[in-house]
Amino acid sequence: MQEKVLDNKKNGMGMMVLFILLYAAAAAFTVIGAMFYWIPLMVIGIIWLSLGWIPFCGLKVLKPQEALVLTLFGKYVGTLKNDGFYWVNPFCTAVNPAAKTKLNQSGDVDGGNAAKSVLTLAAAGTTASASSSYVNKKISLKIMTLNNNRQKINDCLGNPVEIGIAVMWRVTDTAKAVFNVDNYKEYLSLQCDSALRNIVRIYPYDVAPNVDTTGDGVADEGSLRGSSEIVAGRIRDEIQQKVAEAGLEIIEARITYLAYAPEIAAVMLQRQQASAIIDARKMIVDGAVGMVEMALERLNENNVVELDEERKAAMVSNLLVVLCGNHDAQPIVNSGSLY
Repeated sequence: MQEKVLDNKKNGMGMMVLFILLYAAAAAFTVIGAMFYWIPLMVIGIIWLSLGWIPFCGLKVLKPQEALVLTLFGKYVGTLKNDGFYWVNPFCTAVNPAAKTKLNQSGDVDGGNAAKSVLTLAAAGTTASASSSYVNKKISLKIMTLNNNRQKINDCLGNPVEIGIAVMWRVTDTAKAVFNVDNYKEYLSLQCDSALRNIVRIYPYDVAPNVDTTGDGVADEGSLRGSSEIVAGRIRDEIQQKVAEAGLEIIEARITYLAYAPEIAAVMLQRQQASAIIDARKMIVDGAVGMVEMALERLNENNVVELDEERKAAMVSNLLVVLCGNHDAQPIVNSGSLY
């Protein structure tokens, strides 16, 4: 299905004025015909007063970044895309199968008509169920943001992680969006979930050895936490391939939430803490060994004291205990001899 953009003239205002004048003329014909017993003139006036509302159904108002897909007795006529006040065939029907679909995303463009309809019906004393019957058939061409629900997915190591994404998208081909899929909003949401699962299962949550995330057979350092830009780009490309036939364009995809699943979050936190403690201990030991080496070299250069191997070993042991200990040293004065 190829999109056909209608280039109708923006003659809505002129046609509306014409229909109002015809209504006034029909009312005058009816009154005059009744007064002077001109039956044909009165019949014409009554017929127009009864059916004259039909042409008003062809008046269409479009705001910027709105589109209207029109069908005539089931056949696709075309799409109105430019903003303005139009008059089309009053028997044309606007089609938007996703008009009632509300996902966790930025609101559809309705120009505030829904709110006005609710206020009008409320002022008239109608019920809330009646106010919910308003459906806007216009298709938004603006960039919209879809925030899919967080999903629990196993990464390439089998660890369950929770991840959420935000997808910026817009409709580029209204005919494909309306006729190629049943509901383009639900279709997009489903494809986002599928693409997210396909990409996340390739990566580990954190950098892991012997893991190939690019498919070239060489282990790399790709991860969900450290390569979020690359992961988001691959998710975007995956979604775009799936929704191209639906006339949708995926502008950007971003990871909005990433964490271990609650059942393993505590264990993984302990693992991260243990890794951090080990790294800190390695740094402390490296620094302590360097300080001990520097102390021995200074003592030898200045000939402060002559130390044999056993005394050096004792000094090294004492210094390492002092420098690597978790608590402040408690000095003990030894007035005796080692021998």
